[in-house]
Amino acid sequence: MNAQADDELWSAIADPSRRQVLDLLVSNGDVSASWLAGHVPFSRQAVSKHLVVLERAGLISRHKRGREVLYQVQADRLDQAARAMADLAAQWDRRLATIKRLAETAHAENKKDSRPGQGSASGGGWP
Repeated sequence: MNAQADDELWSAIADPSRRQVLDLLVSNGDVSASWLAGHVPFSRQAVSKHLVVLERAGLISRHKRGREVLYQVQADRLDQAARAMADLAAQWDRRLATIKRLAETAHAENKKDSRPGQGSASGGGWP
């Protein structure tokens, strides 16, 4: 994915209402905007706007069946998005593991340095 496609993807799925529309499309296959509007708590116009964003991001496509326009999920793009999220999660897991290891090492060193009788070179402790 290129940077613009990434931005469009993350922007498209960042909105909970768009995710709800996408979930309905995943669950129900080819459906019309009117059908979607009957299954969400927002207007037909809002559904249409969400569909445009999802289509621009490549997550859905549309086709005509008679006079009706039906929308469907683009499984390849959705899989690509899922892989990108999994890769990002793995990167963060590695970063957090490194931070944890550094914190545990620092904690162990501080614990070792603060044992009784382990004062400073000047004789340590109070006079």
